Amino acid sequence: MEISNIGIFKGMNKKMSILSIFLILLSVAITGYFPLKSANYLKDIREFLNPFLEWYYVLLVAFLLAFMIWLGMGRYRNVRLGGDLEQPEFTFFSWVSMLFAAGTGVGILFWSVAQPIIQFQNNPFTGTAMTPEAAITGMSLSFFHWGLNGWAIFSFIALTMAYFSFRHGYPLTIRSALYPIFGRKVDGVLGDFVDILAVFGTVFGIATTLGLGVEQMNAGLKEVLNIKSSLFLQLGVMSAIMIIATISVVSGVNKGVKLLSIGNFWLSIIVLLFLLVFGPTQYLIGVTVEATGHYIQNIVRLTFHTNVTHDTNWQSVWTVFFWGWWIAWSPFVGMFIARISRGRTFGEFVAGVLLTPTLITIVWIGLFGGTALYEELFLGKDIVAAVNNDISSALFVMLENLEVGILGEIMSFLMIVLIATYLITSANAGTLVITTILSAGSTTPPVVHRVLWGIILTLLTGVLILAGGLETLQAAVITAALPFSVIIIIMIAGLLKSLSLESTPARSGNEQLSAREPWILDKDVGEEPTIMDEFNPNIKKLKEPEYK
Repeated sequence: MEISNIGIFKGMNKKMSILSIFLILLSVAITGYFPLKSANYLKDIREFLNPFLEWYYVLLVAFLLAFMIWLGMGRYRNVRLGGDLEQPEFTFFSWVSMLFAAGTGVGILFWSVAQPIIQFQNNPFTGTAMTPEAAITGMSLSFFHWGLNGWAIFSFIALTMAYFSFRHGYPLTIRSALYPIFGRKVDGVLGDFVDILAVFGTVFGIATTLGLGVEQMNAGLKEVLNIKSSLFLQLGVMSAIMIIATISVVSGVNKGVKLLSIGNFWLSIIVLLFLLVFGPTQYLIGVTVEATGHYIQNIVRLTFHTNVTHDTNWQSVWTVFFWGWWIAWSPFVGMFIARISRGRTFGEFVAGVLLTPTLITIVWIGLFGGTALYEELFLGKDIVAAVNNDISSALFVMLENLEVGILGEIMSFLMIVLIATYLITSANAGTLVITTILSAGSTTPPVVHRVLWGIILTLLTGVLILAGGLETLQAAVITAALPFSVIIIIMIAGLLKSLSLESTPARSGNEQLSAREPWILDKDVGEEPTIMDEFNPNIKKLKEPEYK
């Protein structure tokens, strides 16, 4: 990889940066100049791909879930993402806060009320719609789309990148996972192409999330402050979010991103406790427990559902969209999780990234979606009509229906703040990841490029909103995810080949070394070839210090 030493592209891969910027700005220009044609074109592509993606994404995601469980529980569970004695860089609480905020914070806020209500009305797994039984099914389907399967995608990308980077000294980029398959060819055009695909998927994944979040903030401002909803307001809110996000990302992971993520986490806990205390407590606990059981009982059936009869569009509207969204986001979230996971074993990593966010998601959807379902079933609030009228307003209508006076207004305002902070966290983490890819894995990419990509993300999100809102965003992310899914398959082969050369799985003993960047040589640490030199003999490696 050629890293420029001078000019505006100093510290960056100049060719990749220019090409990535050109492609994204070209997309912005075409979409902005031909919004209706672009929206229709994206929808046509989605409809053409749906029959293929209904089984292809299903098989890919099913394999990744099984594969990650095997990595976390099998013979490699004690392999460490770093040296055998390296300790984790972040505490467990900080680690979980950051990976959850970056992974699903904005999306789950948008769908936590709307999705259970929509599934409650119509899904292929319930005989009679809008009944208490349909409520359980609707909740479990929401758990399915936000649970183990999706986090298997994120965790695979993150573990693979962290393994090759922190254990074998390769740059923190997608291409590093392909060294076992292609060798030094990855340093050239092939690697550039792979990383550009990762950038492309990441940009559209983030733009989709930002678009959804901005729509929801717009609805919240209308409900709470009676500010009239408009495209101008959405664009203004988005610009303000991106300015704050860019300032935050300039401060780095250990400051801005970490502090915002922890703040999000605590604010989320406050909101959940509010619903648990002032909502229908007994029903919320009961429906969450029962829906969780339903989810566990049916996860295999749901994982392999392909809509083979094509008698409904549910699979393409929901599962294909969500798996495409997770895949498009995976380079971004995967790299971010890898960046904060140095020093953890495979077992710790898989348990943390698969189970912890899934449990948090179940509690979140259980309380938010459960409250909305209770209002519909037992209070006659007709939240179904509110969701069908405007998905983005569903959360605030649910809070208003609790009828707790000033407390409800305060919580609605806090939800606007929470959406904003999750948007900022996702945006600044995404900007950091894009610039990390384009700077050959540097964990401190140039500030000017972090700012530049913040501006580019703002422009792309704006034109996608102008082009048609939610449906256009969904079509764009599904289309952008498909090419990267092929890279995921090659990464699986690369990881398996590398693991087969691990002479003995690392022990799980006591960590004694502080986390460090493995590609930065220590004057007190000698150099010695490792198993990865078979793939790239020119890269410098570190010898693990001997401890008595």
